[in-house]
Amino acid sequence: MQAGLEGIVVAETILSHAEPERGMLWVRGRSVGELPPLGYEGTVALLWDGFAGRDLTRGGMTESFGAARRDAFARLNASLPAIAAQPLDVAVRIGLAALSDDTAPAAIPATLAVLVPAFLRAAAGKPLLPPEPSLPTAADVLRMLHGDVPNEGRAAALDAYFAAMAESGMSASAFAGRVVASTHASLVAAVLAAFCAFTGPLHGGAPGPTLDMLDAAAAADAAGDLDLWIERKLNSGERLMGFGHRVFRGNDPRAAAIRAALQHMEPGASRLDFAGRLEARVAAAVERLKPGRKLPPNVEVMAALLLDAVGIPRQAFTATFAITRSAGWIAHALEQRQTGRMMRPASEYVGPLIKP
Repeated sequence: MQAGLEGIVVAETILSHAEPERGMLWVRGRSVGELPPLGYEGTVALLWDGFAGRDLTRGGMTESFGAARRDAFARLNASLPAIAAQPLDVAVRIGLAALSDDTAPAAIPATLAVLVPAFLRAAAGKPLLPPEPSLPTAADVLRMLHGDVPNEGRAAALDAYFAAMAESGMSASAFAGRVVASTHASLVAAVLAAFCAFTGPLHGGAPGPTLDMLDAAAAADAAGDLDLWIERKLNSGERLMGFGHRVFRGNDPRAAAIRAALQHMEPGASRLDFAGRLEARVAAAVERLKPGRKLPPNVEVMAALLLDAVGIPRQAFTATFAITRSAGWIAHALEQRQTGRMMRPASEYVGPLIKP
């Protein structure tokens, strides 16, 4: 038995395929680096085609998501009082749970795209802004959060992030969603289960703590103690957020796509330079202290820098990540439904022997 189901095939899929040895991730036959030019809506059209309609297009998904955001905002006043006093991740769980079982696929990411900026504005005592259905999702999220249409650089950067992060294979959250979908529960139930798995700090909860780690590393660097700080982390066995990945043990291809988006943004430039230096110093320290071991940076360093650069508060990183990843969960759930088979794995009993 493999701990954590590592290497165990649990489903056949046409959605994505990782090649860790080459540092490649393919999404329906396209490399992850090809997704940002498609935009978030184009990437969702690619993922959902054949599952939530046929011959889906970027323009069609932009229209569908825009209309769904408008409808989600109309429902918001009824749910906002119940979630306003909760942490954001709890508010997202409540918001998803409130959706009816017959909710259309496009309405689920749209609900998150409206709920996250509305929650943050309400928490800051600012009036809520209705969506602008004609805008792409990423641009409208930033507009509803900050109060005006974002400049082209910020909108393009968040759109690239949404596209690159929409699908990433059989992650813990995708698997959780598939298990629920396999019971013929609703699509909303599958996405809610996926989100609950997603919020853990080893999964979708990682970008916020990764930015905390970058802040601490930058402070150590300013004091001239960066190498010592890294060594203490490694010697103590403490997790170095943003480094290491169960699948991509070399280069993380999603990080390259997000780095390219960041390089077009002036606000992220200085921190991007520091992240590169930190990655090199961590690699040198690992080689010195733990020869033969690899601890490459994963996507979370670039993701944290990008979300921070476009003005997303770090406490909202996980919920913002879920806006895009919910599209991947939906694709997995719809694909799983087509098998008609409930997932029912076996376990190996390792407890005390039962006495006759």
